[in-house]
Amino acid sequence: MIVNPCKETTFTAKPHWVMAGIYFHIPFCRKACHYCNFHFSTSLKYKNEMIEAILHEVELRKEFLNGEDISTVYFGGGTPSILSEKEIRKIMDKVQAVFKPSKLVEVTLEANPDDITKEKIKEFKNAGVDRLSIGVQSFFEEDLLYMNRSHNATQAEYAIKLAQDGGIENLSVDLIFGFPLLSNEKWKSNLKSLVQWQVPHISTYAMTIEAKTALENLIAKGKLPNIDAEISALQYEYVMQYLEDNGYEHYEISSFGLQGKRAVHNSSYWTATPYLGIGPSAHSFDGVQRQWNVSNNMKYMHAIERHTPDREVEILTEIQKLNERIMIGLRTKDGIAWLEMQTQIPASLVAKWLSIVEKYEKNGMLYLELNRLKLTKKGKLYADGIASELFV
Repeated sequence: MIVNPCKETTFTAKPHWVMAGIYFHIPFCRKACHYCNFHFSTSLKYKNEMIEAILHEVELRKEFLNGEDISTVYFGGGTPSILSEKEIRKIMDKVQAVFKPSKLVEVTLEANPDDITKEKIKEFKNAGVDRLSIGVQSFFEEDLLYMNRSHNATQAEYAIKLAQDGGIENLSVDLIFGFPLLSNEKWKSNLKSLVQWQVPHISTYAMTIEAKTALENLIAKGKLPNIDAEISALQYEYVMQYLEDNGYEHYEISSFGLQGKRAVHNSSYWTATPYLGIGPSAHSFDGVQRQWNVSNNMKYMHAIERHTPDREVEILTEIQKLNERIMIGLRTKDGIAWLEMQTQIPASLVAKWLSIVEKYEKNGMLYLELNRLKLTKKGKLYADGIASELFV
């Protein structure tokens, strides 16, 4: 049974190197991946107008972070690597003018391999980008065709080498596992390649069937086989052990980094640090409320033009904040503050909460280490379910 440790261990929920960040959602892609349910358009017709709207929204939202210093900028999407040096620079100049950050420690841009050339790497660097998150997903041609990715296997490999040779060594590479075409041998090969190339950060995601995606439709019509949860679990177990054996820190459920290579911006999401989201569908959080912009390009631009951003707002209750701490805490290596959590749960629910913890401890899914409640490797396979059962 898990019991309170005799020695309290101090823990700061917000690491000293994590400060507020800004996320820019660039809502354009050249192709629609079969599995993707993010907001984007495959038409670039209004790209210029969208950039101007994004710049305008920065001005409109300048008070959201209450003067807190900015340490990170993240360009996501969509496919932000379709932006030109001039467009990225305009956005970065606006950040500097409005927020006047004392020091940006990380500027990340998500990139598709087919966008990466020697010239493009220079453009990214000139515009202030110092970290790339490359959406490789697989190094096998048939897998990329299955996903309807816009790049091929050769471009996937070449993009990493171009970035490294071009001086952007701070890389993160995304891989997807758990889909029918991915054999265990191919999965091992994908991971082995990244380790051999000394890619400092790796994010791995299980293929999921999202509503209203092409993948859902193709599986429903019997044109593609369904996802096998057992195979997905085995491949996740393998990546956890393999990357740990090769010196990677498994610091968040999908994230692995070499020493000192945690994603600084993404860590703000996992430590309840404020962040501002700019662009259609972008989310923001200031510690008290969550906001998210409308997921429609034209509605977003028209609202910004009228100086009345179209967004929804949710003021978090104390219980919601507590549940979010449980959810994001279990996703991370740091876990949940054990004693502190027990003092914040309503007294009438403590006994029930502790019994659930004890159940998962006996099943080998939770453990206590230095006053932090954490998931075991086995527990990480069921992270969402365990978190939801622990919600108060």
